[in-house]
Order: sequence, then C-alpha cells, then structure tokens
Amino acid sequence: MPGLTTPIAIVSFAQQTSLHDHRSEPEMLLPVISQVVGDVSLTTQDMGFVVSGSTDYLAGRPFSFVSALDAVGAWPPLNESHVEMDAAWALFEAVLRLQHGDIDTALVYGFGRSSASDVARTMAFQLDPYSLAPLVPDANAVNGLQARTVLTSGLASREVVAAQVARSLRDAADNPHAVRSLDLDADGVLAQPVTMDPLRDVDVPPVTDGCAAMVIATLDRARELVEHPVVIAGMDHRIEPHGLGLRDLATSPSTRAAGEFCRIADADVDFAELHVLAAHQESILRKELGLDAGVRINPSGGSLTSNPVMAAGLIRFGEAAKRLQAGHGRRAVAHAQSGPAMQQNLVGVLEVAP
Repeated sequence: MPGLTTPIAIVSFAQQTSLHDHRSEPEMLLPVISQVVGDVSLTTQDMGFVVSGSTDYLAGRPFSFVSALDAVGAWPPLNESHVEMDAAWALFEAVLRLQHGDIDTALVYGFGRSSASDVARTMAFQLDPYSLAPLVPDANAVNGLQARTVLTSGLASREVVAAQVARSLRDAADNPHAVRSLDLDADGVLAQPVTMDPLRDVDVPPVTDGCAAMVIATLDRARELVEHPVVIAGMDHRIEPHGLGLRDLATSPSTRAAGEFCRIADADVDFAELHVLAAHQESILRKELGLDAGVRINPSGGSLTSNPVMAAGLIRFGEAAKRLQAGHGRRAVAHAQSGPAMQQNLVGVLEVAP
C-alpha cells in the first residue's frame, strides 16, 4: 500500500442486514462479531485493536457506541477507538494503527438501525447549518439535485442509469444479505413512478438495519490465519467543500484524487464494489476512478439493494474481499462515501496475496 511500511490484509468478514431489526445494537452485533473472530479461531480478547463506526443521530442518544461495546466484551480492558463515520473510516484508522508495529490484529465493526427514525430526514443535520439545514431537505432531495446535474451535464442518460439499476437489482438475487432484489430490465425501471424528480424509489437504497464486522491483520499474521488473505494494496480518502453550491455535483475530485493515490490506473481491476447512494452516482464514480466497461460494478448488488447506514461502506470492502477469497478475480476496487452528495470519498484497492 502506498505510504505504508507494513502490509495489511483482510482475513474475515461478516454482516447482518434486515428491513427492520427490533434488537438493540449489542444484540444485533453480538452474533456478527462472534462469527468474524470465530472464523479465524480467535476471540475478541486476541484483538490488538478494536475500532467502530456509527452515529449517535440514528440511535437518538449520545455516546451510543459505548453500549455497543457490550457485544465485544470490554473487560478485561481493550485498546479501543471509535469514529463518527461509516465503518470504512474505522477500517482506515485500523490500517494506520497496525503500522505502529506493536500489534498484529484488529477488529473493525459498524452498525446502524435506520428504521428507528426517518433516516433521509436525519441526514439533513449534516448539511450547512446556516443556509441548507434550516430548509431540512432530506437525503433523497439532495441526491435528486445531483442526479439532475448528472443528466443535464450529459455524463449519463436516463436509459444508462436505469440499466445500472436493473443490473444491481438482478445481481442482488444471489446475495443473501440484500434486502431488495427485482427482476427488471431498464424499461421496467423507467416504468416505475418518479418519487423525487428525477429519482424513483428503485434509484435509492432501501431503509436497512444492520451491522458488519471485519478482522484485519499484518500480512505475516494473516498467512497464519487464512489460506488466501486479501491485501489492502492501496487506500486513501479525501474531502470536498461542505456547501453544495461550492462544488460541481456531476464530478468528484476527491474520488479521483484518492484513486490516483491508490494507482488504480495502473491496476488490472476485475470488479469494483462502489458505495452508491443514488443510481446516478455509479457513472460519476466509474468516470473518476477510470473504470472501463470491462470492470464489473457491484456484483453483490451494492448499496441500492442493502444499505445499513454506518456499515454500508465497510460492507463494500467486505464484499470485495469475500469475492476475491472465493477466487472470483485477483484485484478489486472498494469505495465508501460520507456527507451530502459524495462530499467525502474513501477508495481502496484489494488484491489476493501472492
């Protein structure tokens, strides 16, 4: 990985998703964390570092991540951290923490119960507090503005976007963790009613409750744990201005910069798992990352078919790693986003260890 002295690999991954989960966050997390450490014959106490990603806004109470530690077991004391971001950013922190050389494993997890509130409206709290947040535009309204910009710029047509949606919905049929799958073609997508012009319900993710967990390790340790560790060959994240009026919403320079840092242009990529929160964003990401038509996008179905907030970005990395471990390619791109209209973007390149 560019800039890192110690190679890091993904050794195990687990997730759980549903349309509505009545359990508390610790109850939701416990079986997933137990699975992800058990798959490599370890326990949470074997982890040199534990880091999580979540948001108090979904839980409706401050420091909600503290109670989630009950699923990990915080006694004896753990070396633990938390990011108020998607857990993909927790993964980034864990990768950096392993560079210190004093530990060789880390547990990363993220969780969110979106069904407990109006998540699209909740996302308005992340907007500029002076000019945008008082208007309370929900997330789909912001995504609709971006979609309109993409269409009018000529980057993608309605037909192209509809074909991307149809492909994702069909691919989700093979993913047991997808909460939505439909057998539609592009015309079938276009026949759906428009709900937030120019967006349709199938153009945006379903409200999803869920969590995900991942164990990463230094490459030497990873070879002891699994037969085919997946190396994080590159990883970077960048940020753009907060105000929507300060950006061209049909472009994503932060994604482009992160991709260039990861040297994606020099990589022979087999597929990509992209964190798409509205259908038109696939065209933006494909262009900025330089992914040609031969690169398969979101073979898992992607976030349009399952989107547990604060875990969906980590899931993109997990889905990519699982697919590589299963022998479906040698190299993949994983992407996560945060903030309104793709304000922040994290990009990674994963490859099977030689």
